[in-house]
Amino acid sequence: MLSASRDPIVAIATAPGRGAVGIVRVSGRGLAAFVQALFGRVLKPREATYLPFPDADGQPIDHGLALWFPGPHSYTGEDVLELQGHGGPVVLQLLLARCLQVAQAPVAEDQLLLPGLRPARAGEFTERAFHNDKLDLAQAEAVADLIDASTEAAARSASRSLAGVFSERIHALRDALINLRMLVEATLDFPEEEIDFLKKADATGQLQRLRTALADVRAQARQGALLRDGLTVVIAGQPNAGKSSLLNALAGAELAIVTPVAGTTRDVVQQTIQIEGVPLHVIDTAGLRDSPDVDEVEKIGIERAWGQIHQADAVLFLHDLTRSDSLAYQSADADIAAALPGGVTVLQVWNKLDQCSDSARAMLSDRARAGELAISAKNGDGLEALRQRLLDLAGWQHAGDGLFMARERHLQALARVGTHLDGAHTLLAAQAEHLDLMAEELRLAQRALGEITGEFSADDLLGEIFSRFCIGK
Repeated sequence: MLSASRDPIVAIATAPGRGAVGIVRVSGRGLAAFVQALFGRVLKPREATYLPFPDADGQPIDHGLALWFPGPHSYTGEDVLELQGHGGPVVLQLLLARCLQVAQAPVAEDQLLLPGLRPARAGEFTERAFHNDKLDLAQAEAVADLIDASTEAAARSASRSLAGVFSERIHALRDALINLRMLVEATLDFPEEEIDFLKKADATGQLQRLRTALADVRAQARQGALLRDGLTVVIAGQPNAGKSSLLNALAGAELAIVTPVAGTTRDVVQQTIQIEGVPLHVIDTAGLRDSPDVDEVEKIGIERAWGQIHQADAVLFLHDLTRSDSLAYQSADADIAAALPGGVTVLQVWNKLDQCSDSARAMLSDRARAGELAISAKNGDGLEALRQRLLDLAGWQHAGDGLFMARERHLQALARVGTHLDGAHTLLAAQAEHLDLMAEELRLAQRALGEITGEFSADDLLGEIFSRFCIGK
């Protein structure tokens, strides 16, 4: 875990590069004397003060706003000072160095003004907010998700998670689970009273309602995880099937080179698009073929194509309708289909609808009944149906404005909760014979819930989460 150190920390909190405004942030305990030494005056709490940021000789490094937040009423729960100046890299580095210099100023023999002030690690400000109970772990993760959001829907969902919507749902499940655990423990602790606590309190009904509520949270969490991570879709097929044209059509831009020459695409071309707010990472790949005409460069492109296929969430297997009558083309398609990995969802798509023969059109009616699609990447026919099918493959169900952001680890934790509740449901029928085992299943279910909000979290998990944040956040 990133250490819950008491050392004061400082960092440039804005992104690298030039900008109109740049921020240097300091957090720690007992910063009042540091603020006084830095500016030679006292700052009013939670009020923006415009003033010069002086160097060691009293000459201004910059002029800007200083905001002073005495703890615990701050982002981290500690004292926080923010210096908002001009966003030049040199200016911000000078302000950062000045803060470190002031911290080393002696105030007495063998005593520094702010001993231990050091540059912050990635995510350390938010880590301190978590340790000081300003945010729970799900909210802390939502901070990074809001920063990294690639679509408007993802940003709004992350904002709701940061506001505590997801955490409230988890706390509601936890409270219901604690109540059920209390009933089971009471039955175990006082068997001589001959009071059937479980029947009297409708433990069976409570457990079933808890399982239903969990199913609802899991469904929404899956949608939230989809908004965050999206779906990786690889377009695969023989050369000249129209893969690059399809990528361009879906992206609405000329990203990939399109020519009649087989093997034009020799490397992976990727573009993230969004459909109803869901990010889709669409990857165009080299045409798949086994031919003596394949040179060394194209061979590498084909190897990379297969590598992308094996990592994909879904594969668009693109077929060329203008060559659908060719036995050689059919045989090559069959070879590709046989080599596709079994665990990847494959959507069969027939391209060049605008150029196909009557016999090919007749064949399409049977293909459509099998769930296959016909499109024209050139003129856009069938693309809307393809977009909707991609959403279906992703498992997307529009959940309105109440959706919250979630991560894969949240889904895994909720799945474990479901497993333990299912086990408790099975054991409840036996009641007195297995109540101790049921109590253990309920305890494990609560522990899995606590992993989401950070009530029960391994140190290495916390370290992994916060190390992925940007420095200064």
